[in-house]
Amino acid sequence: MIDPRTAPYAATLLRVSLGTMFLAHSLVLKLGVFGLAGTVGFFESLGLPGVFAYVTILAEAVGGLALLLGVQTRLVALALLPVLLGATVVHAGNGWVFNAPGGGWEYPALLVVLNLVQALLGDGAFALRLRLPLLPDWLQGRAAAA
Repeated sequence: MIDPRTAPYAATLLRVSLGTMFLAHSLVLKLGVFGLAGTVGFFESLGLPGVFAYVTILAEAVGGLALLLGVQTRLVALALLPVLLGATVVHAGNGWVFNAPGGGWEYPALLVVLNLVQALLGDGAFALRLRLPLLPDWLQGRAAAA
């Protein structure tokens, strides 16, 4: 049974952890370690258009910040799934362990599961919870009106 007293804090811990990871992955790893040109080159070496590198960096940075703040948490967690599924596919041929040459697939696959859990849990505590009027209530963490 889920403890309703602590569940919102568990959701917050997951949300802040994912947000921090996405920000670090986009800003530190892709821009700081590999650099923008290196990241674009990597995407192009996979046969992907270089513009996908920019889209991925932007999605991870904006999504990470939104998760940290608790803005549209369910939507953001779901919106980041294509990035994570793409990373899982890219690393699938490298084997299981992420320290394998080229990185393994288990870390991005775990992040897929964690984002799905976050989407199911919602914002948690200490979230801004900004609402968008065109989105359904369930996606924004509100119960539908009876």
